[in-house]
Amino acid sequence: MIPFLDLKLINSPYETAFQEKMKSVLESGWYILGNEVKEFEANFASYCGTQYCIGVGNGLDALVLIFKGYIQLGLLQKGDEVIVSANTYIASILAILQSDLIPVLVEPKLETFNINTDLIVTNISSKTKAILVVHLYGKLAEMDSINEIAEAHNLIVIEDAAQAHGAFFETESQKAKAKIGNAQAFSFYPGKNLGALGDGGAITTNDEALAKVLFSLRNYGSETKYYNDYVGVNSRLDELQAAFLNAKLPNLDLDNEKRRVIAKRYLSEIKNEKIILPQWDFSTSHVFHLFVIRTEKRADLQNYLLENGIQSMIHYPVPPHKQKALKQWNNLSFPITEKIHDTVLSLPISPVLTSGEVDVIISVLNKY
Repeated sequence: MIPFLDLKLINSPYETAFQEKMKSVLESGWYILGNEVKEFEANFASYCGTQYCIGVGNGLDALVLIFKGYIQLGLLQKGDEVIVSANTYIASILAILQSDLIPVLVEPKLETFNINTDLIVTNISSKTKAILVVHLYGKLAEMDSINEIAEAHNLIVIEDAAQAHGAFFETESQKAKAKIGNAQAFSFYPGKNLGALGDGGAITTNDEALAKVLFSLRNYGSETKYYNDYVGVNSRLDELQAAFLNAKLPNLDLDNEKRRVIAKRYLSEIKNEKIILPQWDFSTSHVFHLFVIRTEKRADLQNYLLENGIQSMIHYPVPPHKQKALKQWNNLSFPITEKIHDTVLSLPISPVLTSGEVDVIISVLNKY
């Protein structure tokens, strides 16, 4: 069986480093917000090209804290609207709701899975104060257009980068035009491109005022112990998880490149009219957290793959507006989003997937 994702194999090269990190943390006697967290925050900020990194408990908390940070700064207030793609994992929506803000769902582009920038402007109202951009599956959204819209309408741009560790624009002209948003939220869930051995998350930003608030908010709203400036939460990146991430971060670019090599093979060698391949125009790095195809007979194809020894997964079977938890939206219609959620299927892709396994996957798909 070719597994969809073999986390044990992915982490096995780090076993010695992990054991050394565990020993170091144990012997330090400092288990919360210690040197490993500080080191990772510095390392990840440098890697992302930002001034600040704030380690937090998980990716959802990263998003929630960004919103709450802007509320504390007076740049957002309860009841403000946040534009977000209708085609996203529910965490993006939950973060907005948990911050007492109002999500405004916008259809994605069928070809890219990311938000349709042409529809953003038509959904802006007097209450719109931010855009939550989701770089779904590891493909960067159209940040140049999004930033232009945000500047024209004085909107905050927040990036859900939970699936986009290491994604970047290829040329300096693209970087200058696109720029990054005001703040980025990352998840280090074990299956991510940069995955911990448990939950973990981080926020990156160049906004000093926001960073200062976030460092307090994640720690009970306290900058100085027992003195609380805000109604904060307990959401701190675990010292041991930070240690593991410090061991893995230096290999992230190499791991992402291995994913791209596999993706290029899939894109060039899968030849089957029943399968719609994802779009990649090579203008961005695309880190292929997931390689997502579309097919009209998804259940049939997934069963066929399993019968031929290949695991696959569906990301995601039910769109947010059709979830029971969000029943107030169940009557809404987003045809493109619904089509995506009804037809997508994720193929195995990871740094440990062998060339031989890729051969088998391509061969099996071409015979379908």
